[in-house]
Amino acid sequence: MQFKSLLILAGLLFSGMPSVRAQHKPGKPVKKPNIIIILADDMGYSDIGCFGATTQTPNLDNMAKTGLVMTQFYNASRCCPSRASLLTGLYQHQAGVGDMVNTRKEPAYQGYLNNNCVTIAEALKGSGYNTYMAGKWHVGTAPQNWPVKRGFDHYFGLIDGAGSYFNPTNPYRPNQHLTVALDDQPYTPEKGFYATDGYASYAVKYIRDNKSSGKPFFLYMAFTAPHWPLNALPEDIAKYKGKFMAGWDKVREQRFNRMKQLGVINSSTQLSPRDKNVPDWSSLSEQEKQAWDEKMAVYSAMVDRMDQNIGRIRQALKETGQDQNTIIMFMSDNGASSESIRGNGFTPEMIAASQKPASDPSSFTAYGFTGANVSNTPLTLFKHWVYEGGIATPFIVSYPAVIKAHKKSEQPGHIVDLMATCLDLAGAKYPKTYNNNAIKPTEGISLLPLIKGQIWKGHNALFFEHEGNRAVRQGNWKLVSEYPANQWQLYNIAQDRSETNNLAAKYPQKMKALEALYEQWASRIGVIPFEKLDKRKGDEF
Repeated sequence: MQFKSLLILAGLLFSGMPSVRAQHKPGKPVKKPNIIIILADDMGYSDIGCFGATTQTPNLDNMAKTGLVMTQFYNASRCCPSRASLLTGLYQHQAGVGDMVNTRKEPAYQGYLNNNCVTIAEALKGSGYNTYMAGKWHVGTAPQNWPVKRGFDHYFGLIDGAGSYFNPTNPYRPNQHLTVALDDQPYTPEKGFYATDGYASYAVKYIRDNKSSGKPFFLYMAFTAPHWPLNALPEDIAKYKGKFMAGWDKVREQRFNRMKQLGVINSSTQLSPRDKNVPDWSSLSEQEKQAWDEKMAVYSAMVDRMDQNIGRIRQALKETGQDQNTIIMFMSDNGASSESIRGNGFTPEMIAASQKPASDPSSFTAYGFTGANVSNTPLTLFKHWVYEGGIATPFIVSYPAVIKAHKKSEQPGHIVDLMATCLDLAGAKYPKTYNNNAIKPTEGISLLPLIKGQIWKGHNALFFEHEGNRAVRQGNWKLVSEYPANQWQLYNIAQDRSETNNLAAKYPQKMKALEALYEQWASRIGVIPFEKLDKRKGDEF
């Protein structure tokens, strides 16, 4: 009787407690995914295999073949603005980097991330994420603005905008100081250093070391490749020497046809005319043709090596059993760069180095308009402008646990969407305050529905402004203007992705409506007309 009474008492006691089964939903618990954002630097729209190039990019091609590809995704047209927008989910002016890392008195143009924004790393740390970064920072050069002060647990990379891949702390401008940092300390790269490999090695280390923590991670892998100077390894250059001797017109045509076959552009798209700064190929001497071929070979080798290192990152995920539950998002910070190493504040040593063959490790050169016109096939203009050639980027999402087959979207997306996407993936909320500072509401929209193959509402309109260059896109319509001409042009992007047929005279009401939208946005965001900003100082690249 005593034993029976104990059983009855135990039953009464435990009947008021929820069972273990009742506390958890049936099935395997959902684990927060690891999140990796990979950013290329100054890479053109057609520079990888799955977007039209013959450059060997098997890892990116595989990610595209088994993941989501967005063919109308946008950045902010320049290094610093794009990085500020990516990291914060705001337009760059809202984050304090309305132009570059130049010191200015205007808050929207102060040249480093302000305290009224949060980075993805800061936002995810509260949801149990370890946070890592490798590569180019370029949104605040003072130590108090470095990555470890903006939410990253560990960092290795270049604080500044550019540098030699073999000796990244060697200055290229008068009175310049370049810094490679490890966490919060300056770091001197060892002999034999090559930036693309060096930065990726730390990304791989972070992935491997994180496994034992039991926590998900966020990794921001910001390559400097293929930003000038053209520096590559001999074994990679050898793959591409002689591949460009047909000339830039022929290479553009070949890429254009391949892009149509791949479905990157539609059948109505026209190849934009050869840029006005690019001469007829037949006017070059044989020596000039070979020099250009060598530059393109080195540039292609840089993209190739970046892809190899993306392969190293994917292999580390696989070897640690984290590949299925890791989402990787890849894009470029702007279109191809037409910049050259001529004047513009470069040191005499660097100008002299720009005359060396591109394959020489001590050279410091760029491929200029001629190379950028190829890289941005079939689009108009380049980095810095806000025509499609300046702001369009390949966007690839790999997420094996969720995306089971290739998907393609032509919906317009924007770099501001990455913050909302990361928080949605992590089940985290965007903060209203951080460190007692009010945080501006995010401008982005989570891409997770699109990643899952669901309906994505997208944006009513997207906006662009950089150094007086302006644009707004709404639906298929795009209004764009080039500084200092400041003349609005109107294009139907669905029919004319290369922006060759200006419809402003035909649709004046549409132009006025879009102009009004732009002016409302510019006023809200804090855009200042470029001619009214004080004299620029600091790193222009």
